[in-house]
Amino acid sequence: MSKEYTTRSSTLHRLTTNQDEAWKGYWQSQGQPWRTEPEIDAQRQRYLAERRALEPDIENGIYPFKDIKLSRADVEWLLATHENGRGPVDWNDQRQRGREGIDVRGADLRQVDLSYLPLARVHAGLDQEAWYKTSKGQRNMAAAWMNSADFTGAHLEEARLRRVHLEDAFLWEAHLEKADLFSAHLEGTNLYYAHLDGASLRLAFLDAATYLKGASLGNKKLGYVSLADIRWGNSNLAVVKWSQLGMLGEEEKACQKGRDGKRKDLATQLHEYEEAVRANRQLAVVLQGQGLNEHAAYFAYRAQNLQRVVLRHQRKFVGYLFSGMLDLLAGYGYRPGRSVLWYVLIIFGFTVAYFAVGHLPFLPDALVFSLTSFHGRGFFPGLGSEASLHNPLIVMAAVEAVLGLFIEISFIATFTKRFYNS
Repeated sequence: MSKEYTTRSSTLHRLTTNQDEAWKGYWQSQGQPWRTEPEIDAQRQRYLAERRALEPDIENGIYPFKDIKLSRADVEWLLATHENGRGPVDWNDQRQRGREGIDVRGADLRQVDLSYLPLARVHAGLDQEAWYKTSKGQRNMAAAWMNSADFTGAHLEEARLRRVHLEDAFLWEAHLEKADLFSAHLEGTNLYYAHLDGASLRLAFLDAATYLKGASLGNKKLGYVSLADIRWGNSNLAVVKWSQLGMLGEEEKACQKGRDGKRKDLATQLHEYEEAVRANRQLAVVLQGQGLNEHAAYFAYRAQNLQRVVLRHQRKFVGYLFSGMLDLLAGYGYRPGRSVLWYVLIIFGFTVAYFAVGHLPFLPDALVFSLTSFHGRGFFPGLGSEASLHNPLIVMAAVEAVLGLFIEISFIATFTKRFYNS
């Protein structure tokens, strides 16, 4: 900590603790409007500084503030003095997005008011790299306790929140863009209009009391939320604006190039697309279970399209081509309009062919001949003695009959799936 900051801090602490408004005014003048509390005393500062200097030991679950109860005033001071007084990560400054936030792994922040604080890239749990090198017990030891904490309007962009306890916490309008909430406990958490664009909620724990109304789940600019393997726990999904979610984060990740813009290896591509298929199917099932059929159909359709990509990566080309045909005909049963369109195109196309090749009057003869060929399966009215297998009209009618069979099967399957959920 710099000598200048220490001297100024000592002078400021002479203000009485009940002069909250005076402190708020001072922090405003210092360009720290997120600070609202009187500064902690010199003894507390020395203690927190000593703890912050402690080297983390993931293997043994040792962290600077492990099991230490921190107040808002403590967190404000840690942010202000972070990196020798450089201060918190300013997410609005692109140059600062590579900085590390404060480390509160294992800390006790239960019921603390942390609203509107700049906590971007905060360490409250293990990061992804460390996660897969540790045991379940080590992961639990790293997770901070933030039960019932108030994060209203807080900036938690790219926060490391794996396995963190956020039960009954308030995250109203909190900025959680690209935050890692993998396996986080969100039972009873209020995510009212929270910004979850690009965040990962994979394997997170939700329940019926988790409130998701108005939560933003992604867009092209900020990215999309990842939802694979979530324990939804009867949370109400009807309050979420699913129509605004173009895709899931798993699909976005699978479609992206690897590091440095290089193409990913085949094994990585296959794994990521399989994960994207699973995430979309899981979400579709949950939405279907809550009666949100339109949204369920959307994600189920995306799952089918992604499965076709998986077949291509697996070099199962017959299945890939058949899957493509099903998509083209009826969108796997989720696009019934395609079956109707194909029906109209085939009837009209063969009507024109019968008119041009068979010299039948366009209306009504060619049209009626096309309809009967499509549905009649071998009934050719009006040909009489000309009903020879070598007649071009008979050949075209046979082709139309085969196509008609596929269209009808597709049409029936589509509407059965769509309207009877069969």
